[in-house]
Amino acid sequence: MLTSLQNPLVKEIRKLHSTKERHRQQQFLLEGTHLLEEACAVNYPLAVVCCTPEWQAHHTSLWEVACSRCDRAEIVTPEVLGAIATTVQPDGVVATARRGKILTQVPFSGVVLALETIQDPGNLGTIIRTAAAAGASGLWLSQDSVDLDNPKVLRASAGQWFRLATAVSEDLPATVQLCQAQGMQIVATLPTATSTYWEVDWKKPSLILLGNEGAGLSANLAAMADQQVKIPLSPGVESLNVAIAAALMLYEAQRQLGEKGLGA
Repeated sequence: MLTSLQNPLVKEIRKLHSTKERHRQQQFLLEGTHLLEEACAVNYPLAVVCCTPEWQAHHTSLWEVACSRCDRAEIVTPEVLGAIATTVQPDGVVATARRGKILTQVPFSGVVLALETIQDPGNLGTIIRTAAAAGASGLWLSQDSVDLDNPKVLRASAGQWFRLATAVSEDLPATVQLCQAQGMQIVATLPTATSTYWEVDWKKPSLILLGNEGAGLSANLAAMADQQVKIPLSPGVESLNVAIAAALMLYEAQRQLGEKGLGA
C-alpha cells in the first residue's frame, strides 16, 4: 500500500493536475468510479489505477477489470488518494490514461459540432455530454481551446467523453472547408442573423459552428457559413451560454430527423 505523499509515483500523478505536465507525460487523469467504468467499457488503455482499500472492497469486479487494462495498480491510503485527485471529495479511485488513444474519426455525416476557442472546461464537458445524448456524429475543437482531456472536461461529460467521436483541429477554418467539400452544410450562430435555428433543414449533413464564451464566433469562421442563424432572445438578454446554444440546435435537429437520429 502506498502511504507516502513523497512516493515517486504519487508525485508524478500529482503533476498531472497541470496542463503542461499532462502534455509532457502524455497522460491525463480519470477520477471517480463512473469515468473508470466508462473507460473500461470501451477498453481505453490505462496507465496507473490507484484506489483505497474501502473502494476496492466495494468494487471488486471493476478493480479486476481495471487491473487487467492498466500497467500498474496500487492500493493507497485515503490521504494519498486525496492528494492525487483534483476533486475535493474523491470517491476512492483515480486512474491515469494515455492521451490520444481514441482513434474514432469525426465523420462527414449527420450533425457535427465545431467549437472555436472554448475556454471553460465545464462548458466543453457539458457540450460533449449533450452531443452524445442528442445523437450527434462528433465534435471538432480548435487547437486554442481548453484541452479535451482536462479533468473538469471529463467529469462534466459524465463519461460521454468516451462515447463521442472528438478531434482537435490544428486549423479549424481548413477543417470547415474540408467538411464543406464533403457535402456538409455549414451553420453559424450569430446574434445579427435574420433566420432562426429551427428554419434550417437539419436533414442535411450539417456542421454547427459555435464560438468563444465571451467573443463569440470569429468573423473569419462566420463568413464561411452557408447559413447564419440566431437563437431568439428576450429584450435585454445579450447571449446564451454556449452549451445551452449547442443543446437547442442539436435537439431541433433531432426533432426534425425523428427516429433516424442525428448520426444518420
